[in-house]
Amino acid sequence: MLDAAIEAFAEHGFHDASMDDIAARADVSKPMVYAYLGSKEELFVACLHREGTRLLEAIVDVVDPALTPEEQLWRGMRAFFEFVAANRAGWSVLSTQARGPFAEERASMRARMVEVVDGMLTRAVVARGRTPRAEEITTLAYALVGAGESLADWLAETPSQSPSALATRCMTIVWMGVGNLVEGAAWQAPSDRAVVA
Repeated sequence: MLDAAIEAFAEHGFHDASMDDIAARADVSKPMVYAYLGSKEELFVACLHREGTRLLEAIVDVVDPALTPEEQLWRGMRAFFEFVAANRAGWSVLSTQARGPFAEERASMRARMVEVVDGMLTRAVVARGRTPRAEEITTLAYALVGAGESLADWLAETPSQSPSALATRCMTIVWMGVGNLVEGAAWQAPSDRAVVA
């Protein structure tokens, strides 16, 4: 039933998807949908939770803490884009359809993703013998998650794109910044460079 609901919500949006359509797609009666999954709002939240959990599990399953920070980020990013490519309807529900009345649920799932990335970056900095600065790590975690979400939206709309190739291009941009952060380097505005020199 959740698969049918995700397809209907992705195709029609929350407001226009009907419980009749969801029941027909699931090949069950409408009362059965209500009995098992509750109201349309409860059904949508159940879809959000399932897809959000599946996405996080796909990432966590491949990010072994024993790997180098670079390899962890690469594997996590590739798993993220592969999940989106394989679950376009689920990503649509998580990314696009979850706005408006479900913004709080979406923000909660996004915070979990930021937490995973934050932890990975913190471990990377500590592994280099540096003391992580929380504001530095958290800012970068939010930036990475935001960039990943934006690229995932594009990937979901452009099936011809390769998830692995997109992850590679994203790593080219991201790792330059993350790699420098892990080593303790930070960009300075040109006016600040002149003062330091």
